[in-house]
Amino acid sequence: MPAQQKKIIFCIAGVLSFACALGTAAAIGTQLWVKGTILCKTGALLVNASGQELEKFIGEIQYGLLYGERVRQCGLGGRPFQFSFFPDLLRIIPASIHVSVILFCTVLIIFALVGAGFFMFNAFGSPYETLHGPVGLYLWSFIACSCGCLIMILFSSEVKIHHLSEKIANFKEGSFIFKTHTEKFANSFWIILVCSLLQFLNALLIRFAGFEFLFSKSKDSGTITGAADLMY
Repeated sequence: MPAQQKKIIFCIAGVLSFACALGTAAAIGTQLWVKGTILCKTGALLVNASGQELEKFIGEIQYGLLYGERVRQCGLGGRPFQFSFFPDLLRIIPASIHVSVILFCTVLIIFALVGAGFFMFNAFGSPYETLHGPVGLYLWSFIACSCGCLIMILFSSEVKIHHLSEKIANFKEGSFIFKTHTEKFANSFWIILVCSLLQFLNALLIRFAGFEFLFSKSKDSGTITGAADLMY
C-alpha cells in the first residue's frame, strides 16, 4: 500500500482511539449507566394496590459509576434522593467489582490515548521506519478492547447478578422495602461497547494497511530491530 494511504489509515485510527478515550472519560462522569423504576413493595401491599394504583408506588432510579439519583414513590408523591457511591454505598454494594470497573475504565482511557499517540506518530513521526513495526499498535488496541469488554462484563454482573439497583433503592430505608420494577442499561454503558468496537476496528485498519496480525508474521519476513520494538 502506498505511504500516503498508510498515513490516512493511521490518522483515522488515531482519531478513533482519541474519541474512545474522550467517550470513556465522559461516561465515567455521568449517571447514565443504568435507568429503571423501583416499586415500593411495602406501600403497595399495605393498600393492596393493583393495576393503575401501582403507579403511585413506582419511582425512578438512575445512576453511574460515581453517583446517581432515585425518586421514592410510596403513595404520597415523589421524593428525590441523590447519592454517591464513595463512600456512602461501599458497605452495601460489591465494592471490589465496582472499583474494578472504574479501574478498567481508567486503563482503557490511558491505552486509548497511548494508541492514539502512536498511530499519529506512525503517520507523521520520524523515523518513518516505525510503520514497519505494528506490534505495539496491535497491543494497545487489544488491551483497550479487552478493558472495554471487562468493563461491560463486570458492570453487568454487578447490576444483574448482585442486584445493584435494588440495593441502592433500599439504601437508608427503614420499614419500607423496594423492588426493581424495570431496569435497562443507558447511554454511558453503550458508549463503552462502541469504544470496544472502535478498538477492534483499529486492529482491522492496521491489517488493512498491509501488516500481518499479531503473532501471525511469516518466518521469511524481515526482522525488526530491538530499537524499533522499544518504540512501541
